[in-house]
Amino acid sequence: MLELTKNKLEALKRLSDEKGVFGALAIDQRGSLKKMIASGCASHVGDEGIIRFKELVSEELTPFATAILLDPEYGLPAAKVRDKDSGLLVAYEKTGYDASEVGRLPDLLPEWSVKRLKKAGADAIKFLLYYDVDEDEIINNYKHVYMERVGSECTAEDLPFFLEIVSYDAENDDVKSKEFAKVKPHKVIGAMKEFSKSQYHVDVLKVEVPVDMNFVEGYTEGETVYSKEEAASFFKEQSEATDLPFIFLSAGVSAKLFQETLKFAKESGSTFNGVLCGRATWKDGVAPFAENGEQAGRDWLKDTGIRNIEELNVVLNETASSWFDKAN
Repeated sequence: MLELTKNKLEALKRLSDEKGVFGALAIDQRGSLKKMIASGCASHVGDEGIIRFKELVSEELTPFATAILLDPEYGLPAAKVRDKDSGLLVAYEKTGYDASEVGRLPDLLPEWSVKRLKKAGADAIKFLLYYDVDEDEIINNYKHVYMERVGSECTAEDLPFFLEIVSYDAENDDVKSKEFAKVKPHKVIGAMKEFSKSQYHVDVLKVEVPVDMNFVEGYTEGETVYSKEEAASFFKEQSEATDLPFIFLSAGVSAKLFQETLKFAKESGSTFNGVLCGRATWKDGVAPFAENGEQAGRDWLKDTGIRNIEELNVVLNETASSWFDKAN
């Protein structure tokens, strides 16, 4: 059961709806979003394009989201134009990781602290951690200590700590492969168990679904790794692996598949508490913005973007559980 201070309780309420469900929008991408914009049009390369696209997403979509997740490097202008009822999560990690070193080690933004992010208006702090539960003990111990530090900093400033965990296999870089799909449930659930421990001071876990839905019987036309029953058992096991509120990330899948995944999770007995969904909502709007300019991007967001998020909200209303049930 999550023990909350008055300030953290109020912050989490600002980030969720009246039922205690998170319907949050993520656009804290930095390097990957720059590449997406650059591939569409050379004139939008650079900081100005990425800042402006985030502003458009914030303006058009936050009226339909309980909160928005932004980065302090390019996202603070977008935070200023969000809907007044939409809460603000701010990312604290450096984007990506140093591929020349083993272990996908975490790193903080050097010019920011939780104190400064709070002053900039953050209702909560998000940190992304790449984690392989089976990796070398020295590497994982480094990550454990690092997360203890971030959790302690959030506790000192009395801000909720959202830990986003992205699993991987140190022996296999292809996370879309059949081989990774076989080990993914173990990787995802093992990481959740670790970071649910009290020393990390995590308030909400942001996690992947425990299976690759592209390999689930009935959800793929290709090879299967899991029967529907096996996949359902992994969703149930994931839900039972933590007492903390947890929300799903979309991992870049299509809006339709993400919605179907949430329905499957509910049917499987998962008590997930919402989503922090990014690319599934807005990624197809990057091309019109990059190729045809700001108005084309805005038009896409006003049409398809809003439809994506409204359809997702309908599914959330039918499937997500309240985090109120997991907190004191």
